[in-house]
Amino acid sequence: MSEELEQLLSQLTQPDNAVIQQVTAQLKQAFKDPAVVPALCAVMTGSQSPQVRQSAAVVLRMRVKKHWKKISPDHRESLKAMVLQAFQQETEHAVRHSLAQLSAVMVKHETPDQWPALLSLLNQSTKSNDPQDRQVGITLKHDKVVESNPEPFEPHYQQLLQLFGTVLQDLENPTALYYCMHTLTAIIAFTGSGELNLMRSLIPRIIVALKHLIKADEDQASECMEVFDELMETEVTIIVPYIAEIVHFCLEVSGDAALSSSLRVKALSCIASLIRLKSKVVLKQKLLNPILQAVFPILSAAPPPGHEDPEDDEDDSDEDSESPKHVAGQVGMPLIQACLASENPYERKGGLMCMAVLAEGCADHIRTKMLSSMLQTVCQSLSDSNQVVRSAGLFALGQFSEHLQPEVSKYHAELMPLLLGYMSSLYQAKMLHVTKAFYALENFLENLDENIQPYLPTLMETMLSALSNSDNLRLKELTVSAIGAIANAAKEMLVPYFPPVIESLKGFLTDTKDEMRALQIQALDTLSVLARTVGKDIFRPLAAECVQLGLNLSDVVDDPDLRRCTFSLFSAVSTVSPECLTPHLTAITTTMLMSLKSTEGVMAHLNEDKQFVLLDDDEDEEEGTGDIVLEGESEEDGPDVAGLVNQPPHTPISISHSLFLISLSAGLHKLLGVVLPCFLEAVRQERERQVVMAVLEAMNGVIKSCQGEALQTPGRLTEICHAIRDVLKKKTVCQDGDADDEDDEQEAEYDAMLQEFAGEGIPLLASAVPAETFLPYLNDLLPLIMNKAKSSCTVADRSFSVGTIGETLHSLVGVAGGRGVAGRLSNRLLPVLVAGVKDSDAEVRNNSVYALGTLAEAAGPIVASDYPTMLSLFSNLLSKESDRRVIDNLCAALCRMILSNVAGVPLEQVFPVLVAQLPLKEDLEENKTVYRCLVFLYSHSPVLNAMLVLLQSMSQHHPQEFEAAMMSLPVEERTRITSAFSQS
Repeated sequence: MSEELEQLLSQLTQPDNAVIQQVTAQLKQAFKDPAVVPALCAVMTGSQSPQVRQSAAVVLRMRVKKHWKKISPDHRESLKAMVLQAFQQETEHAVRHSLAQLSAVMVKHETPDQWPALLSLLNQSTKSNDPQDRQVGITLKHDKVVESNPEPFEPHYQQLLQLFGTVLQDLENPTALYYCMHTLTAIIAFTGSGELNLMRSLIPRIIVALKHLIKADEDQASECMEVFDELMETEVTIIVPYIAEIVHFCLEVSGDAALSSSLRVKALSCIASLIRLKSKVVLKQKLLNPILQAVFPILSAAPPPGHEDPEDDEDDSDEDSESPKHVAGQVGMPLIQACLASENPYERKGGLMCMAVLAEGCADHIRTKMLSSMLQTVCQSLSDSNQVVRSAGLFALGQFSEHLQPEVSKYHAELMPLLLGYMSSLYQAKMLHVTKAFYALENFLENLDENIQPYLPTLMETMLSALSNSDNLRLKELTVSAIGAIANAAKEMLVPYFPPVIESLKGFLTDTKDEMRALQIQALDTLSVLARTVGKDIFRPLAAECVQLGLNLSDVVDDPDLRRCTFSLFSAVSTVSPECLTPHLTAITTTMLMSLKSTEGVMAHLNEDKQFVLLDDDEDEEEGTGDIVLEGESEEDGPDVAGLVNQPPHTPISISHSLFLISLSAGLHKLLGVVLPCFLEAVRQERERQVVMAVLEAMNGVIKSCQGEALQTPGRLTEICHAIRDVLKKKTVCQDGDADDEDDEQEAEYDAMLQEFAGEGIPLLASAVPAETFLPYLNDLLPLIMNKAKSSCTVADRSFSVGTIGETLHSLVGVAGGRGVAGRLSNRLLPVLVAGVKDSDAEVRNNSVYALGTLAEAAGPIVASDYPTMLSLFSNLLSKESDRRVIDNLCAALCRMILSNVAGVPLEQVFPVLVAQLPLKEDLEENKTVYRCLVFLYSHSPVLNAMLVLLQSMSQHHPQEFEAAMMSLPVEERTRITSAFSQS
């Protein structure tokens, strides 16, 4: 039988499909004979042809993969022995690789303990003095035997780590070093406390090995540096004793301009990760200055002639790129002023790039201490004579606009003309510069709101011109995205420009060519924004057509990102014209639920370089297996997708949110039972902070929209509150590294944002259930919030703390039992809020004043005894406060006190002071509170002539406007008002 099989396998080297199909059919028949396995083993070890030996190993792997239990125990043992024998005698790399793949599949069925000879061979060959034997060990370790099956080897990790220590000293064998570090990277996540010391002892050898591997193969060295990433992500304490060595090694690599960019980027990324994870250790070991000294030459280096930085190249290719210069900006800082003052444009660019990345990591400090001066620098750069500097300035402005809101929007008068000037030259600029200009513009518009009005005509003229006159699809995509940002700020002000915008979007959505895909996805996103912003009456006539456009695209184009955008569009339409969805509801919700369960976009693609393809064959249903067409060797077995739980963040979140919004219109409340458990599981188990942030944001949106309906399932309120508590206590999976030694500030900015998203859920829950129901949970959560109000905490934490307290008290105003609960909490909250009013930061003062007002409103007469303290506090604050938003909130707080307990406020003294600060200047949302108070006083306090006091204040503080209003009145009414003034 062996000879027949060898003859069959030898025919597979022919490129004749008919022959291959014939051989496949014969192999199918041969598999029905149990003797086929030992026969193939004989071919695998005895054939003179390397191709036939390799084919035999592959055929066996395919058989073993799905039919291990059908192979008799004797044949299994024989197979294990023959594989190891073949390994020891084989000299051809390709055949050895196939043998390793076969071994890897066998290890999935037979643990190392059941195959002790495998471990013995691994141990002996790795330590052998014979290079051929060592190559066997290397191949066994790397080629999927250990690397693709790390868990079965867990009991032997200590032995394996000792072997790795030996291999890492084989410095003249770069292949061994490469495979060893690859395998080491694969098992790190599975090691336990028993292996920590052994793993730690390997760090110096890894560094030395990497230095030697760099000389042999830079690409392989770059891959192997992932061992540091894995160590930092899994157990950062392992590398703490060697942080200085790792940093110096990475600085040496990043500073060597002769090395490849990818390798230098990897080294700089490693330093950046170390700083994020172990910033205190970096400072303690005095590594900051060496890092800065090494990084700034990279940032400010002019590229060699003919090798411009990607964003400065004359080539308009719009591809994302990452260079050492980009990553270096994330590591360094001072020396900026010297760079900015330099005559060298690349040094000026380096300073701007460093400022740009600092906007994210040092946002609090820049917002409060440096914003004005840094913006002035950026403004100057936008008019620099050198395009390289102007481009860096645009990037910096985009970063500022993204991370320094809302303060940066106050400078719109200075910045918008510069941006508009840049946008006017869209057709002359290179696409990468245009991309940065749009990035800066969109981020800046985000918080502009009504302040966009004077710029709107020029903005829309530029956008509509780009849509009409340009053939560049990328420019159109950026323009459509910018229109969405403009719509978010302008809202109904965009209505005059709505018809031409819609016509352009509809044109994009009916063109199904592949090159249109990115533009279509953006058009759908912008259409969703328009549905939510321009007003229901404007958008409603188009709602049905938009739904049909989305359905048509989904039917014709199979693209997960496009489906995501159509779901978002459907949810937006459901808020404008839900009846348009009714005919299509079954199809839409079915597709959404399927997408929630789908793994599309998650699975890694199989290696495209396939030589052997496994086919499922309906004729072989009896055995429940597929058969093979031999066209070569598969480098990878397909991943087992059953039980895959980690979805891309945007997919389940956006789909769940869309499903929920549609369900409100369509009565599909049962969907909450699917969506909320998914959210809660993600909060607990997801490793990426950004994903958890997105989940919390989506869950808050669901609770806000659905209120008590979202909490009807028994235990759901408890689950959500516990999830919020776990985030605030840093007990979720994505926060696991935060409690490492020395209380490291791991990804501090993301942590603060994560906790803010969790905290936002507290007032939403408080407004969704009766106060007495929520009180036990509030008592559990409040201490965690109040702890962040301490003076030692950051400005962001203090602001978040008192802001959350204020919003929670505001929620209690509208629920049953809220007054009693607020009264019981007042003694705990009052000291925190009083301290907040005295804070040095305006935002903290503002939120504290607001919270005191909501406390008075929620608790009413229960806190009457605290009114004198609050009024005295406000009086002192008003005498020295310069921030207009704080003053506006102080006015609103006084109004809430009056509305809640007018008897507790000495109106004769308080009301004139209040009126003198009107009208509100910045926090216009509080106008409704002020007007409500004025109406109340006019109706309920005849002793105080509220109207007269208000008119007198207007005449004193706004004489021209008051006189104009008086002149518009009939003579009789003017006379009455004048007479009242003279008698007062």
